[in-house]
Amino acid sequence: MKVFIEPIGRLINEFTKLPGVGAKTAQRYAYKVINMKNEEAEAFAEAILRAKREVRYCKICGNYAEGDVCDICRERDRSVICVVKEPKDVVAMEKAHEFKGVYHVLHGVISPMDGVGPNDIRIRELLSRVSEGGVDEVIMATNPDVEGEATAMYISSLLKPLGIKVTRLAHGIPIGSEIEYADEVTISRALADRKPL
Repeated sequence: MKVFIEPIGRLINEFTKLPGVGAKTAQRYAYKVINMKNEEAEAFAEAILRAKREVRYCKICGNYAEGDVCDICRERDRSVICVVKEPKDVVAMEKAHEFKGVYHVLHGVISPMDGVGPNDIRIRELLSRVSEGGVDEVIMATNPDVEGEATAMYISSLLKPLGIKVTRLAHGIPIGSEIEYADEVTISRALADRKPL
């Protein structure tokens, strides 16, 4: 005997394809959609379809955009480029309201274990942007994991011979946390990146 009738089962299955959504959460989402008013369900479906139709990648930086070029690339200082792994990292950086330059989204990191090499991510496009001139600094803001560090080091080795200043986001102990819970790598990074008071 089937637990769910076919339309509900199909909807649950689609929700489980989202990251972090297990069977129970997918079931709750499906029931929520079924219990929506028709207008709400249609607006929800239309928002998904519209995002798929209208959102594209900025032809300069690779971030999400509504047109060919995103607002950040159109309006910001292009002399400083912050390199990130994914478009969601741009959102995280922008929430701090500190960075006034532009971004470059790699759409991945070098990961030999996953079969991802330098030619599989947007390194070539970054080098092309830098070679056009006007770039003073490239900030590497990839994640502080093995793949992120390897990617940052690889890109740095390509940019330094061009006379470009390459920096890395500081790493260390997050504000509000306790030292006793920090791992060895975090503590060693915090010591290495210490600043004078």
